[in-house]
Amino acid sequence: MPATDLIHTYVVPVRPEKVYAHITDPASYVGLSPLVVDVYDIDDTGYTAVERFRLGPFKHDNHIRVTLTAGDNVVTSDVHSPGGVRLAHRFELSGHADGCEVVERMHLTAPFGLVRFAASQALGVMRARRAILTSRLED
Repeated sequence: MPATDLIHTYVVPVRPEKVYAHITDPASYVGLSPLVVDVYDIDDTGYTAVERFRLGPFKHDNHIRVTLTAGDNVVTSDVHSPGGVRLAHRFELSGHADGCEVVERMHLTAPFGLVRFAASQALGVMRARRAILTSRLED
């Protein structure tokens, strides 16, 4: 199955502990990933997210189970989405003179024909995340 790896690094002007607390809370993912409109079935291993895709007047809600693991300023998630799309995502947090450096790494696999689309969507989300985190967390 085709695969690709994505990486994006940015600085958020808040302490790493604040970013860590935010991204370990499943409820925070509503809007943190712009496609995610709801989360439910939150438990010790993760949550179910609802991704909403729109095409003109049509919408599709994709319910995906997310396994979330956290420790030592690293938060990982593993997603198996309908259609054979799989994401392994990792936030790595560290102190920076201007706040918190965030390194996001993603390994994405998808059926032929979907990997390029899924990767472009995922990269767009990663690039938007600095502004979202900053607006939510800035003191």
